[in-house]
Amino acid sequence: MTTPALELQHVAKVFRKDRDIVRAVDDVTLVVEKGEFITFLGPSGCGKTTTLRMIAGFELPTEGRILIGGRDMTNIPANKRGIGFVFQNYALFPHMSVFHNVAYGLKSRGEDPGRIREKVGNALELVGLAQAVHRYPNQLSGGEQQRVALARVLALEPSLLLMDEPLSNLDAKLRLHMRTEIRRLQKRLGITCIYVTHDQAEALTMADRIMVMQKGKVEQIGTPQEIYNHPRTLFVADFIGQANAIRLRTSGYADGKAWAKVPGGWQLAARTSGGTILEKGTEAALVIRPERIRLEADAQAAGTLAATVAAATFVGSHVEYELDLGEGNTLKATVPYDPNARLHQEGARVGVRIDQESALFIPIEAKQG
Repeated sequence: MTTPALELQHVAKVFRKDRDIVRAVDDVTLVVEKGEFITFLGPSGCGKTTTLRMIAGFELPTEGRILIGGRDMTNIPANKRGIGFVFQNYALFPHMSVFHNVAYGLKSRGEDPGRIREKVGNALELVGLAQAVHRYPNQLSGGEQQRVALARVLALEPSLLLMDEPLSNLDAKLRLHMRTEIRRLQKRLGITCIYVTHDQAEALTMADRIMVMQKGKVEQIGTPQEIYNHPRTLFVADFIGQANAIRLRTSGYADGKAWAKVPGGWQLAARTSGGTILEKGTEAALVIRPERIRLEADAQAAGTLAATVAAATFVGSHVEYELDLGEGNTLKATVPYDPNARLHQEGARVGVRIDQESALFIPIEAKQG
């Protein structure tokens, strides 16, 4: 049995704010295997960066233990942990060339000058900046500065790479490019990486597993596919991508599915979050992804809900519809754009066909954590 690269055992961080006690991180447990890419995902203030800083040694946990490579590092200083940290603002020295920025940590460790030149050259080659060795940070683009910061960490050959929203200062197109480059490098080197972001697309496209956090607690840990297709709570369903949630009471449960009467009067059967048995009368939310909805011109078509198009927005590759089901219930639908098909106009009556295999019942009273 191999030793995990990282273990968090019931880690918590408590701050005192005026007279109040704030649990910024509350009982986080996680096992990360060697070579995994794990993303901490959640809104601002959810505790993801505080958790990362405790792993790095910049903050000490109030409770719990942190093991790196099987060794208890809970109270070990940051410079003794063998980790690399890429900051949000890159933290490059403006008066130093690219070479000296990348070499800084190696020089601080007292490594041989020949080995330093070799390691710096290799790191810059990895990030595609071998020709920029004599340039200065103010002569580099934002993406190049980010790659220098990454090269500086890679040159240290850390056992664990920590990244705190490293792409947040880049424009949208460059972010797409850099997240692909970071993932490619991580796979090539086989390095274990913990990556903090509030960007759902980054988490879904880069991570082997995602840890979703809210108010200091772990909501769910799983692969991107598990998180997206099998959310355990309403928070996760709503935070990862878009989700429609119709609140209702279940009519019964059998064979792994619950069913309930939806607006329009007919019964809809769907799986339940985590296979939870939902007894008759349970308050739940029927969660439906917008891309799992199709529209038909006939509002009375069998197996559809009748709805009125409240809004139709053309965004190029698809059309986003807002649908009024009546009684205060609305749905969002994302329909691929077909230039040969007629768009449904605002005010039109349409039939809404739901993919019941992808729909999910989540109990409202489910514990959030």
